[in-house]
Order: sequence, then structure tokens, then C-alpha cells
Amino acid sequence: MTDWKQFETEAPELATAVRRCFEAHRHHVLATLRSDGSPRVSGTEVQFHAGNLTMGSMPGALKVLDLRRDPRAALHAHPAEMTEGDVKLSGRAIEVSDGEELRAYAGEIQHEPGTFHMFRWEIHEVTRTSVIDDRLLIRTWRPGAGITDHHRS
Repeated sequence: MTDWKQFETEAPELATAVRRCFEAHRHHVLATLRSDGSPRVSGTEVQFHAGNLTMGSMPGALKVLDLRRDPRAALHAHPAEMTEGDVKLSGRAIEVSDGEELRAYAGEIQHEPGTFHMFRWEIHEVTRTSVIDDRLLIRTWRPGAGITDHHRS
């Protein structure tokens, strides 16, 4: 499983920039797969908890049902303001069921245990697009493969 810690270890500069994008705004965009395989886009909030990228959800939300059936998903950091670049990641959102971890998370998000679902991200790819010297820089990280840069004019 590739977690946020591995991303930070393998690509510390990129991980710092990506984290700033997720922490700059509260709301982000989550893409999940419906039961028929078509995409569903939902709003979501993310947190960094115990060194992992996590997200919560209200009980019974459709995105929860999607992720329980198929944890593959993509996350787009708040797309309206891109001063830090445009950040997307894909992977699997794995539901956390450990009571102790849920209680610790509940304290951080100030909700009662049992009133939310918690998911921890297993990261398969992170992409940050930015403009450097009037050229588009598309920087992609994959676990164990390092960073690949693509430039476009």
C-alpha cells in the first residue's frame, strides 16, 4: 500500500506543494465509480491524519456506497484557485474501521464517532500542473517510479 508517507519520502518537494493545495481550501472534488461503472463527482473534504491523507463522509452518502463497492477514486484539489498549481491524485480510498483510529480522527474533526465514515488514501498517482516561465509543467509521481516532468508551450 502506498500512503502519504511514502509519497513524502520519495518526492518531498512535490508532496509539500500538493499538501499546500489540499490545505489551502476546505472543499475538493472526488470522483468515484457508480455500480454501472459510470463516474460520480462529489464534493469532499480531506485531512492529514496520523501521516496519511484521509477524508470523511456523512453516513450513507452515495460516495460511501461507491467506495465500499469499488475503492478506486480520484481527487482534485479545489480547482477554482490554482496559485500552487492544479493538483489531482488517483488511487484507492480504503474505509477505516479500527475503533481507536476512528476515535482519534473524530477528535480532530470534532464529530462524534459513529456519525461519519473515514477513508484513508492509497495513492497510485499524483499530478501537479503549473506554469513555469510561460510553459506548462506537468509533474507526475508514481510509487517507486519517481517523478516524470512534461513541458508544454
